[in-house]
Amino acid sequence: MMLNLPNKVTIIEVGPRDGLQNEKLFVPTEIKKKFINELKNAGLQELELTSFVSPKWVPQMGDAAEIVRDCLDVNTRNIVLAPNRRGIDRVYMTECNAVAIFVGVSNTFNKKNINKTTADSMTELKHLIAELKAKNYFVRACISTAFYCPYEGRINEIDTLTLCREFVERGVDELSVADTIGMAAPNEAYSLFSKLKTAFPEIVLTAHFHDTRKLALANILATLQAGIDRFDTSAGGLGGCPFAPGAAGNAATEDVVYMLERMGIRTGVDLNKLVSAIEIVRPHLSRQIESGYFKLHAQMV
Repeated sequence: MMLNLPNKVTIIEVGPRDGLQNEKLFVPTEIKKKFINELKNAGLQELELTSFVSPKWVPQMGDAAEIVRDCLDVNTRNIVLAPNRRGIDRVYMTECNAVAIFVGVSNTFNKKNINKTTADSMTELKHLIAELKAKNYFVRACISTAFYCPYEGRINEIDTLTLCREFVERGVDELSVADTIGMAAPNEAYSLFSKLKTAFPEIVLTAHFHDTRKLALANILATLQAGIDRFDTSAGGLGGCPFAPGAAGNAATEDVVYMLERMGIRTGVDLNKLVSAIEIVRPHLSRQIESGYFKLHAQMV
Protein backbone atom coordinates (compact mmCIF):
# COMPACT_ATOMS: atom_id res chain seq x y z
CA MET A 1 0.00 0.00 0.00
CA MET A 2 1.37 3.41 -0.96
CA LEU A 3 1.06 6.01 1.77
CA ASN A 4 0.96 9.74 1.12
CA LEU A 5 3.68 10.81 3.53
CA PRO A 6 5.87 13.89 3.93
CA ASN A 7 9.65 13.62 4.06
CA LYS A 8 9.82 15.77 7.17
CA VAL A 9 7.54 16.63 10.09
CA THR A 10 7.74 19.49 12.59
CA ILE A 11 7.13 18.65 16.22
CA ILE A 12 5.86 21.45 18.46
CA GLU A 13 6.77 20.52 22.02
CA VAL A 14 4.03 21.56 24.43
CA GLY A 15 5.26 19.73 27.53
CA PRO A 16 6.53 22.75 29.50
CA ARG A 17 3.15 24.46 29.19
CA ASP A 18 0.31 22.12 28.26
CA GLY A 19 2.12 19.18 29.81
CA LEU A 20 2.81 20.71 33.20
CA GLN A 21 -0.22 22.98 33.68
CA ASN A 22 -2.32 20.18 35.17
CA GLU A 23 0.37 18.72 37.44
CA LYS A 24 -0.73 18.54 41.06
CA LEU A 25 2.77 19.12 42.39
CA PHE A 26 4.56 22.40 41.71
CA VAL A 27 7.58 21.69 39.55
CA PRO A 28 10.48 23.88 40.74
CA THR A 29 11.26 26.74 38.39
CA GLU A 30 14.89 25.71 37.94
CA ILE A 31 13.76 22.21 36.96
CA LYS A 32 11.41 23.68 34.35
CA LYS A 33 14.28 25.69 32.90
CA LYS A 34 16.53 22.64 32.71
CA PHE A 35 13.67 20.66 31.15
CA ILE A 36 13.15 23.31 28.47
CA ASN A 37 16.85 23.63 27.72
CA GLU A 38 17.27 19.86 27.36
CA LEU A 39 14.22 19.68 25.06
CA LYS A 40 15.88 22.27 22.85
CA ASN A 41 19.14 20.35 23.04
CA ALA A 42 17.23 17.31 21.75
CA GLY A 43 16.47 19.21 18.55
CA LEU A 44 12.99 20.59 19.21
CA GLN A 45 12.77 23.98 17.52
CA GLU A 46 9.24 25.09 18.44
CA LEU A 47 8.07 24.97 22.05
CA GLU A 48 5.25 26.25 24.25
CA LEU A 49 7.28 27.55 27.19
CA THR A 50 4.58 28.62 29.66
CA SER A 51 1.39 30.63 29.95
CA PHE A 52 0.47 34.01 31.35
CA VAL A 53 -2.66 33.00 33.20
CA SER A 54 -3.86 33.73 36.72
CA PRO A 55 -1.62 31.96 39.29
CA LYS A 56 -4.75 31.68 41.42
CA TRP A 57 -6.31 29.30 38.89
CA VAL A 58 -3.15 27.70 37.48
CA PRO A 59 -0.46 27.87 40.21
CA GLN A 60 1.95 25.84 38.08
CA MET A 61 2.33 28.79 35.71
CA GLY A 62 3.02 31.35 38.44
CA ASP A 63 6.69 31.55 37.42
CA ALA A 64 5.91 32.38 33.78
CA ALA A 65 7.79 35.69 33.69
CA GLU A 66 11.00 34.09 34.98
CA ILE A 67 10.68 31.15 32.59
CA VAL A 68 10.33 33.50 29.62
CA ARG A 69 13.14 35.73 30.79
CA ASP A 70 15.62 32.88 31.10
CA CYS A 71 14.55 30.48 28.32
CA LEU A 72 14.22 32.61 25.18
CA ASP A 73 16.74 32.08 22.39
CA VAL A 74 17.07 33.04 18.74
CA ASN A 75 17.23 29.49 17.39
CA THR A 76 13.76 28.29 18.40
CA ARG A 77 10.21 29.58 18.23
CA ASN A 78 9.35 30.17 21.87
CA ILE A 79 5.57 30.36 22.29
CA VAL A 80 3.74 31.73 25.32
CA LEU A 81 0.03 31.19 25.91
CA ALA A 82 -1.86 34.38 26.76
CA PRO A 83 -5.65 33.95 26.73
CA ASN A 84 -6.78 37.53 27.34
CA ARG A 85 -5.83 41.19 27.57
CA ARG A 86 -4.16 40.82 30.95
CA GLY A 87 -2.02 37.93 29.73
CA ILE A 88 -1.03 39.68 26.51
CA ASP A 89 -0.04 42.81 28.42
CA ARG A 90 2.30 40.61 30.44
CA VAL A 91 3.77 39.23 27.20
CA TYR A 92 4.52 42.80 26.11
CA MET A 93 6.77 43.11 29.18
CA THR A 94 9.00 40.32 27.82
CA GLU A 95 11.05 39.76 24.68
CA CYS A 96 8.87 36.86 23.54
CA ASN A 97 7.52 37.36 20.01
CA ALA A 98 5.18 34.37 19.60
CA VAL A 99 1.81 34.18 21.34
CA ALA A 100 -0.79 31.41 21.55
CA ILE A 101 -4.44 32.24 22.15
CA PHE A 102 -7.22 29.70 22.54
CA VAL A 103 -10.96 29.26 22.14
CA GLY A 104 -13.17 26.21 22.45
CA VAL A 105 -15.61 25.40 19.69
CA SER A 106 -17.95 24.24 22.45
CA ASN A 107 -19.72 27.06 24.28
CA THR A 108 -20.06 25.01 27.45
CA PHE A 109 -16.36 24.11 27.51
CA ASN A 110 -15.40 27.70 26.82
CA LYS A 111 -17.59 29.03 29.65
CA LYS A 112 -16.15 26.53 32.14
CA ASN A 113 -12.63 27.32 30.97
CA ILE A 114 -12.62 31.11 30.69
CA ASN A 115 -16.17 32.05 31.71
CA LYS A 116 -17.10 33.35 28.24
CA THR A 117 -19.06 32.01 25.31
CA THR A 118 -17.16 31.24 22.13
CA ALA A 119 -18.67 34.30 20.45
CA ASP A 120 -17.72 36.61 23.33
CA SER A 121 -14.18 35.24 23.29
CA MET A 122 -13.86 35.92 19.59
CA THR A 123 -15.14 39.46 20.04
CA GLU A 124 -12.39 40.14 22.57
CA LEU A 125 -9.70 38.37 20.58
CA LYS A 126 -10.51 40.21 17.35
CA HIS A 127 -8.87 43.38 18.65
CA LEU A 128 -6.04 41.56 20.40
CA ILE A 129 -5.07 39.64 17.25
CA ALA A 130 -5.01 42.86 15.22
CA GLU A 131 -2.85 44.49 17.88
CA LEU A 132 -0.43 41.57 18.06
CA LYS A 133 -0.05 41.42 14.27
CA ALA A 134 0.53 45.19 14.14
CA LYS A 135 3.42 44.61 16.55
CA ASN A 136 4.79 41.78 14.36
CA TYR A 137 4.03 38.91 16.74
CA PHE A 138 3.59 35.35 15.52
CA VAL A 139 0.03 34.41 16.53
CA ARG A 140 -0.99 30.80 17.09
CA ALA A 141 -4.70 30.07 17.54
CA CYS A 142 -5.44 26.93 19.55
CA ILE A 143 -8.87 25.47 18.77
CA SER A 144 -10.11 23.34 21.68
CA THR A 145 -12.86 20.68 21.51
CA ALA A 146 -12.59 20.55 17.72
CA PHE A 147 -14.05 17.01 17.62
CA TYR A 148 -15.81 16.27 20.90
CA CYS A 149 -16.70 18.11 24.10
CA PRO A 150 -17.01 16.48 27.54
CA TYR A 151 -20.26 18.42 28.07
CA GLU A 152 -21.84 18.76 24.62
CA GLY A 153 -20.69 15.55 22.93
CA ARG A 154 -19.77 15.46 19.27
CA ILE A 155 -18.91 18.78 17.64
CA ASN A 156 -20.20 19.47 14.16
CA GLU A 157 -17.35 19.79 11.64
CA ILE A 158 -18.99 22.90 10.25
CA ASP A 159 -18.74 24.63 13.63
CA THR A 160 -15.02 23.87 13.86
CA LEU A 161 -14.40 25.01 10.29
CA THR A 162 -16.38 28.21 10.91
CA LEU A 163 -14.36 29.09 14.00
CA CYS A 164 -11.11 28.35 12.17
CA ARG A 165 -12.22 30.60 9.32
CA GLU A 166 -12.84 33.45 11.77
CA PHE A 167 -9.29 33.14 13.04
CA VAL A 168 -7.84 32.97 9.54
CA GLU A 169 -9.79 36.06 8.47
CA ARG A 170 -8.47 37.91 11.50
CA GLY A 171 -4.90 37.23 10.46
CA VAL A 172 -3.49 34.49 12.70
CA ASP A 173 -0.39 32.69 11.49
CA GLU A 174 -1.20 29.19 12.73
CA LEU A 175 -4.18 27.01 13.64
CA SER A 176 -3.54 24.29 16.21
CA VAL A 177 -6.66 22.13 16.12
CA ALA A 178 -7.17 19.90 19.13
CA ASP A 179 -8.91 16.68 20.03
CA THR A 180 -9.07 17.91 23.62
CA ILE A 181 -10.59 14.80 25.22
CA GLY A 182 -8.92 12.25 22.96
CA MET A 183 -12.14 10.88 21.50
CA ALA A 184 -11.63 11.38 17.76
CA ALA A 185 -11.27 8.30 15.56
CA PRO A 186 -8.81 8.24 12.63
CA ASN A 187 -11.54 8.65 10.00
CA GLU A 188 -12.83 11.73 11.83
CA ALA A 189 -9.31 13.14 12.10
CA TYR A 190 -8.72 12.58 8.39
CA SER A 191 -12.05 14.13 7.45
CA LEU A 192 -11.63 17.34 9.45
CA PHE A 193 -8.00 17.96 8.57
CA SER A 194 -8.62 17.24 4.89
CA LYS A 195 -11.30 19.94 4.92
CA LEU A 196 -9.05 22.33 6.83
CA LYS A 197 -6.22 21.75 4.36
CA THR A 198 -8.54 22.46 1.43
CA ALA A 199 -10.19 25.49 3.03
CA PHE A 200 -7.01 27.15 4.26
CA PRO A 201 -4.13 26.13 1.98
CA GLU A 202 -1.97 29.10 3.00
CA ILE A 203 -2.32 28.83 6.78
CA VAL A 204 0.06 26.89 9.02
CA LEU A 205 -1.95 23.88 10.23
CA THR A 206 -1.03 21.82 13.29
CA ALA A 207 -2.78 18.76 14.73
CA HIS A 208 -3.05 18.34 18.50
CA PHE A 209 -4.14 14.93 19.79
CA HIS A 210 -4.65 13.67 23.33
CA ASP A 211 -4.14 10.00 24.03
CA THR A 212 -7.08 9.33 26.35
CA ARG A 213 -8.26 6.31 24.35
CA LYS A 214 -4.82 5.41 22.92
CA LEU A 215 -5.75 6.71 19.47
CA ALA A 216 -3.26 9.56 19.20
CA LEU A 217 -0.73 7.72 17.01
CA ALA A 218 -3.49 6.39 14.77
CA ASN A 219 -4.92 9.89 14.41
CA ILE A 220 -1.49 11.29 13.59
CA LEU A 221 -1.09 8.69 10.84
CA ALA A 222 -4.54 9.63 9.50
CA THR A 223 -3.74 13.34 9.45
CA LEU A 224 -0.42 12.68 7.73
CA GLN A 225 -2.57 11.22 4.95
CA ALA A 226 -4.55 14.46 4.93
CA GLY A 227 -1.37 16.43 4.24
CA ILE A 228 -0.58 17.65 7.76
CA ASP A 229 3.09 17.80 8.71
CA ARG A 230 3.00 19.62 12.06
CA PHE A 231 2.03 18.03 15.38
CA ASP A 232 1.79 19.21 18.96
CA THR A 233 3.23 16.62 21.32
CA SER A 234 4.33 16.52 24.95
CA ALA A 235 7.48 14.85 26.27
CA GLY A 236 6.51 11.94 28.47
CA GLY A 237 2.91 12.21 27.32
CA LEU A 238 2.34 14.81 30.03
CA GLY A 239 -0.79 16.91 30.06
CA GLY A 240 -4.51 16.89 30.41
CA CYS A 241 -7.05 19.61 30.89
CA PRO A 242 -8.57 20.74 34.22
CA PHE A 243 -11.81 21.59 32.42
CA ALA A 244 -12.09 18.33 30.49
CA PRO A 245 -12.87 15.53 32.95
CA GLY A 246 -11.05 12.31 32.13
CA ALA A 247 -8.81 13.80 29.45
CA ALA A 248 -5.43 12.10 29.48
CA GLY A 249 -2.13 13.58 28.42
CA ASN A 250 -0.98 14.65 25.00
CA ALA A 251 0.55 12.36 22.43
CA ALA A 252 4.00 11.51 23.82
CA THR A 253 6.76 13.22 21.86
CA GLU A 254 9.04 10.20 22.12
CA ASP A 255 6.39 7.80 20.81
CA VAL A 256 5.54 10.11 17.92
CA VAL A 257 9.18 10.68 17.01
CA TYR A 258 9.91 6.95 17.16
CA MET A 259 6.98 6.13 14.88
CA LEU A 260 7.79 8.84 12.36
CA GLU A 261 11.50 8.04 12.20
CA ARG A 262 10.70 4.33 11.73
CA MET A 263 8.53 5.39 8.78
CA GLY A 264 11.43 7.30 7.25
CA ILE A 265 10.03 10.72 8.15
CA ARG A 266 12.63 13.12 9.55
CA THR A 267 11.85 14.97 12.79
CA GLY A 268 15.28 16.32 13.72
CA VAL A 269 14.75 15.06 17.29
CA ASP A 270 17.37 13.00 19.14
CA LEU A 271 15.47 10.35 21.13
CA ASN A 272 18.26 9.77 23.65
CA LYS A 273 18.44 13.46 24.49
CA LEU A 274 14.65 13.61 24.62
CA VAL A 275 14.64 10.83 27.24
CA SER A 276 17.25 12.80 29.20
CA ALA A 277 14.90 15.78 29.20
CA ILE A 278 12.06 13.66 30.58
CA GLU A 279 14.35 12.29 33.30
CA ILE A 280 14.96 15.84 34.50
CA VAL A 281 11.30 16.50 35.23
CA ARG A 282 10.14 12.96 36.09
CA PRO A 283 11.06 12.98 39.82
CA HIS A 284 8.92 16.07 40.32
CA LEU A 285 5.73 14.73 38.77
CA SER A 286 2.64 13.40 40.50
CA ARG A 287 2.14 10.71 37.86
CA GLN A 288 4.08 7.98 36.15
CA ILE A 289 5.43 8.31 32.62
CA GLU A 290 3.32 5.89 30.59
CA SER A 291 4.67 6.30 27.07
CA GLY A 292 5.71 3.08 25.39
CA TYR A 293 9.09 4.31 24.20
CA PHE A 294 10.09 5.75 27.57
CA LYS A 295 9.09 2.64 29.52
CA LEU A 296 10.95 0.36 27.11
CA HIS A 297 14.03 2.58 27.23
CA ALA A 298 13.95 2.54 31.05
CA GLN A 299 13.92 -1.28 31.04
CA MET A 300 16.93 -1.44 28.74
CA VAL A 301 19.25 0.85 30.69
